[in-house]
Amino acid sequence: MGRSRRTIPEELLLLALDPATGTTAQPQSLDLGLAGAQLVELALAGRIAPDGDRIAVVVPRPTGDPTLDCALELLRRRGAPVRAVHWIGGPRLGLRQIYLSHLERCGMVAAVPGQMCGVLPTTRYQATDTEISREIRARLDSAIRTGVPPDPRTAALAALAHAVGLGKHLYPGNEGRSSRSRLRDLIRHDPMGGLVAHAVMDVQNGAAAQPRRGPATAGRQPGHGARTAAEPARGVPMQPSRGSMARAVAH
Repeated sequence: MGRSRRTIPEELLLLALDPATGTTAQPQSLDLGLAGAQLVELALAGRIAPDGDRIAVVVPRPTGDPTLDCALELLRRRGAPVRAVHWIGGPRLGLRQIYLSHLERCGMVAAVPGQMCGVLPTTRYQATDTEISREIRARLDSAIRTGVPPDPRTAALAALAHAVGLGKHLYPGNEGRSSRSRLRDLIRHDPMGGLVAHAVMDVQNGAAAQPRRGPATAGRQPGHGARTAAEPARGVPMQPSRGSMARAVAH
């Protein structure tokens, strides 16, 4: 996979990054969204494919992206297709921080150290090239305003943005209500994006233990209460811990 193209996890994180505060919107659900975005990116690369509500590895060959390849290898080790809700809802260590540090190494964001309450060290992140974030946002705006079916990458990004609750961050207030509704409706334009977006919402709603009842849930809003993900199936993979990623991020 060439590095000339930004991945969907990278774009989702850039969308969530608040340029005024240097923090990420919806930090808890964003971790789930990043796990789902990895699945979509691997599917677009031809490495995995949906099998009902499960994810199956079809080509185990590495993509060249270390973070994606780690996820691919963990999926491969499962041996059998894994339910999307179990993968997304499984325990993972620092996926958001891993991607923030990656964006920093790529020069897309700059880390700004600080303190919380004058004591606790924190790190905020400022975009170094706002043109990138504007381009990503413009793709979503175009899909929302024109009604033209978006390309699969944009459709999946929209589905995940809705699933993690970024609608109110991107299109706030009463004036953004119709845009939030159309963002939600874009979920139907990409089957894989829809599958993982529904899985993200199911985990937030504590429904990871139940099989999906059907596809007629595209209009469902993500839960806004405490996250109560059901205990994942035995053997659900975890993201590896990275000592260099140990900075605290202010929410």
